[in-house]
Amino acid sequence: MALITDYIKNPEPLLASVCRMFAYDGAAKEIAIIVSAKPEIEGSSYDNWNGGTYGYALRLALPVSLYAQVRDDKEQLESSIKEKICECLIGSENHFLEVVLIAPEITATDDWRDKAKAWLSGQGINNQGRVRSDNIASRTHDGLLFRSQPEINLYKAIKAIGISFAPLPVFVRGGKEYSRIEPDFVLIKDGVVLVVEVDGDTVHTETPVEAHNRTAMLAHEGVNIERVRASECETDENAASCARRLLAIIQKHKSSR
Repeated sequence: MALITDYIKNPEPLLASVCRMFAYDGAAKEIAIIVSAKPEIEGSSYDNWNGGTYGYALRLALPVSLYAQVRDDKEQLESSIKEKICECLIGSENHFLEVVLIAPEITATDDWRDKAKAWLSGQGINNQGRVRSDNIASRTHDGLLFRSQPEINLYKAIKAIGISFAPLPVFVRGGKEYSRIEPDFVLIKDGVVLVVEVDGDTVHTETPVEAHNRTAMLAHEGVNIERVRASECETDENAASCARRLLAIIQKHKSSR
């Protein structure tokens, strides 16, 4: 174990250990923040008590698309990450981690004004999930959100076969018992609706009962649900094979009507 000062120039070993600890807890949101952020440790306070006491801040700068998904829980997440980091450090009265700060990354491209104007005109607006509180979508492709590279590979493969589909859409049921679900994909062809869930895409795991309960609101309405393993979409070739299999499943459901 070491002091916080040992990681000012290179916080990666510390953050790697913290991520492994969060993995044992199944804390996908904290892991997504740590692995997606640009980290920086800097001094935050000083007191001349006991020969000098130094406080440090860990700043985690997130891509704006990811920051927007976690800002409502920002204080709780900052506290959770700080607590886990402090478990990895030797206690010191003179040098200590005072605060963890999650903030949006400050970046700009040459065409940012054009993109902002396009957004104001309605281009690029989508209704994707932002998403389940324990499993955020930290990756983007074609301006859309995804939770993993296998999901992106499957997205490209489904897009290539030329059927209508929605990646990470939002379904809401109102009434006395409000419920919300963001399935990984919804495919529609020849009157058949097929929900596709990609399993094993993050450290978060579900039991079969949990997976069933989460998709029950759609299954009870007669929607067909198919689960695929992330390992089936680890490459573009595998994802293309998976997409063809899903298309065959749709044809089978159509024939059985």
